[in-house]
Amino acid sequence: MKILVVDDAAFMRMMIKDILLKNGFEVVGEATNGAEAMVRYKELAPDLVLMDITMPEMDGISAAKAIRQMDPTARIIMCSAMGQQAMVLEAIQAGARDFVVKPFQADRVVDAVRKAMR
Repeated sequence: MKILVVDDAAFMRMMIKDILLKNGFEVVGEATNGAEAMVRYKELAPDLVLMDITMPEMDGISAAKAIRQMDPTARIIMCSAMGQQAMVLEAIQAGARDFVVKPFQADRVVDAVRKAMR
C-alpha cells in the first residue's frame, strides 16, 4: 500500500513515516502543504493520503476537497493537533475517511490506515 504523507513540519512527517514503515506500509512521497500534496497526488497516485489540516499556502481541508475532485475514490486521513469538533466535521465533509489527533499514537495511526483501506 502506497501512502503520501503531508505535513508542514518535517519532524511530524518523519514520525508518521516511521510508524508506517515499521508496520509494513510503503511511503511513496511527502508534501509540505496542500498545494504540493495535489501535485504529488497526481504524480504518485498513492492508495492513501495522511494529511495535516493546518498548513501554510493551502490547508489540508482545501487540499482534500481538491484531491477528491480529481479523484472521487481518493482515501484521505486528516491529522491535526486540534481535536476540535468543527475541524473533524469539516474534514469528514471534505471527504476524509478518518481523523487522527496529534501527538500520534502509533496504534491509532495504523488502525486508521487499515480501516481506510477496507
